[in-house]
Amino acid sequence: SAKSNKSDIVLVDTAGRLHTHHNLMSELQKFQKVINSRFPDFTLYSLVTVDATLGQNSLIQAKQFNDYCKIKGAILTKLDGTAKGGIVFPLNEQLKIPVCFVGIGEKLNDIEIFNPEKYIDGLLGTNKVNT
Repeated sequence: SAKSNKSDIVLVDTAGRLHTHHNLMSELQKFQKVINSRFPDFTLYSLVTVDATLGQNSLIQAKQFNDYCKIKGAILTKLDGTAKGGIVFPLNEQLKIPVCFVGIGEKLNDIEIFNPEKYIDGLLGTNKVNT
């Protein structure tokens, strides 16, 4: 459908997968193999969505997902609550997965491009927004 419609972007949502369910995680590998073999002209860019309130468990999840399917970036959700999103640093340092987007609410417009300077300012309390 994407080829015939000349789509620039195709989103494949594989929500509901837990890193502990190996059969579902193996499906991610299959998705990636099919895309690479049948659509070599497509650029595959896999993002993992992690919950900022889960702390180090988010790092474990991202590592497991990365083992099955090469992750190029992360979406960090729930930064509108009390979470400070400390997972940003180990994601980047340990797994080489940059945070690309942050969720600061429950609406579509509440997804923002991650701004590292704004994030650091929020951590240090030098601005009013913690993203």
